Amino acid sequence: MISLVLGLVLALGRMSRNIVSRNVARTYIEFVRGVPILPLIFFLALVVVPDVASWLGIDNRNISTEWRGVIALAVIYGAYIAEVFRGGVQSVPHGQTEAGLSLGLSRRATLRRVVFPQALRAVIPPLGNDFIAILKDSSLLSVLAVGEVTLRARQYAAGSFRFRESYVVLVFIYVSLVLMLSFALDRLERRLNRGRQSHA
Repeated sequence: MISLVLGLVLALGRMSRNIVSRNVARTYIEFVRGVPILPLIFFLALVVVPDVASWLGIDNRNISTEWRGVIALAVIYGAYIAEVFRGGVQSVPHGQTEAGLSLGLSRRATLRRVVFPQALRAVIPPLGNDFIAILKDSSLLSVLAVGEVTLRARQYAAGSFRFRESYVVLVFIYVSLVLMLSFALDRLERRLNRGRQSHA
């Protein structure tokens, strides 16, 4: 959810007429997309989050490794999701925007009532890919000692020496989660497309 909100804000900034907002959003997106995920997780969780917390007067010890990992993934995937939203909005014909403006709607209202509902259908498949990537990349948080399923499997395997069983179960868990998420996204996409066909 954090990455969705951040992605939408960045996408709006990327498409803004304000040159400062546009350049800040573009710099953010290009920086995040230009650095491999694992070093970026270390940088965000161990450098940026503590520095921001200190600046806000928050004790770093009150921020758990789980929250640091969540924030790191949200910040990273916010940049990728921003490009998905931008592509979806730009896929809507410009005539739709002109039609909304000609009806007396403000630019913001045109985006909210005319453009975004149409863009939503276009962004569901790539958003689904990003959600699946977030799910799989959550395994990288084990390097921060975040108590997620990959770390649990590693700890169990190291303690019991049952490496085969541990990692077979781990793979099965991830495959099951990805399949369930893919199924839910497929249902959502079909529902949206059915709504569009019924209005056609």
